[in-house]
Amino acid sequence: MNLADMLTYADIGQLTAMAGCYQCDCKRNSKHDLIQSLLILLGSRDFMESHIRSCKPEELRFLNTLLFDERSHFSLEDLLAAAKQASFDRPDGIDGGHREMISRFKNGGWLFSGTSQQSKYLYQIPEDLKRRFLEQMEYFIGEKVSGSSEPAVYRAEGDLLEADLLLLLRYVKENEPELNQEGALYKRYQQGLMNALQIPEPLLGKGGWRFGYGRACEHYPPRLALLYDYARHRRFISEDGYCLRLAASGEALLAEGKTEKLMQIFFFWLKLYKGAVPNLPSIVYWISKSARDWVSLSSLVEGIGWLIRPFYYDDAASILEQRILRMMLHLGMVRLGETSEGPAVIMTPWGMEAATSRRLPK
Repeated sequence: MNLADMLTYADIGQLTAMAGCYQCDCKRNSKHDLIQSLLILLGSRDFMESHIRSCKPEELRFLNTLLFDERSHFSLEDLLAAAKQASFDRPDGIDGGHREMISRFKNGGWLFSGTSQQSKYLYQIPEDLKRRFLEQMEYFIGEKVSGSSEPAVYRAEGDLLEADLLLLLRYVKENEPELNQEGALYKRYQQGLMNALQIPEPLLGKGGWRFGYGRACEHYPPRLALLYDYARHRRFISEDGYCLRLAASGEALLAEGKTEKLMQIFFFWLKLYKGAVPNLPSIVYWISKSARDWVSLSSLVEGIGWLIRPFYYDDAASILEQRILRMMLHLGMVRLGETSEGPAVIMTPWGMEAATSRRLPK
């Protein structure tokens, strides 16, 4: 439902609170006058821009989280969890805490109770406000992102991840490599596998922390870890004791000679990294809106980094550069280049398609 519909269903108490929030000049005891005044105010061209500029970072992160959630209704517990997640850089309890934030957005006309018996204890956001928030957030973020000259040389991997999945399966079939007591391939097999792939990576050294980005990230470099986790998730491979073997479905895929679609691997990656980067779909979306042309990597960090919650020893910049953009490169979604001003990035046509494939307000 749009804002006009939700205002009609709202009780006069919420309408009065909204009118007070925005200091509307109208009759507070007339529901008709309240609705008309609020529609004129919230529907004005300047409202959304001024609202976004007046919001604190945690408030924008809260709205962003709800906007990219595929659910249309939220319980109070859902909203509290989203508010807590959005307030990672502020001590709990500042400005009245998370319930205070939810109350502000309800009084501001962003959150309305459901209209049916089943949804009366749930909350929803007007669809037209979602669309306008998307449009203005694009401008807000875009102001911080600077264009870049086109690099003389850039790195692109296209659909090589699809092909390397088959090469991984073929290597497992031909070698049935051994696993150590930790469940990882011995280094000699890892190196043999790297030699077989089209995009090799340096093997992991000793030390350092590795968790949160899939099970295989503990043992293998990021691209191989994604391929390994995906192959195991799809049951193309099986860990049989201390041996890695090709499963029947993996045999069938090799026999057909078909590749898995990148879109399937992309959606798997979003789920795999969800624990470390809960709002990953929205980050990918904002990258796609910011990097239609070549942009500097440093400005992209400035424009989008504030949306990213640090994860243990990974700060927002390293998450964006190493965990997100580097994996988007492996997925064929971006190209990375080097200019005289520094690193630059641009989305690929396929990357634009994937980044906007999630459910968004139409």
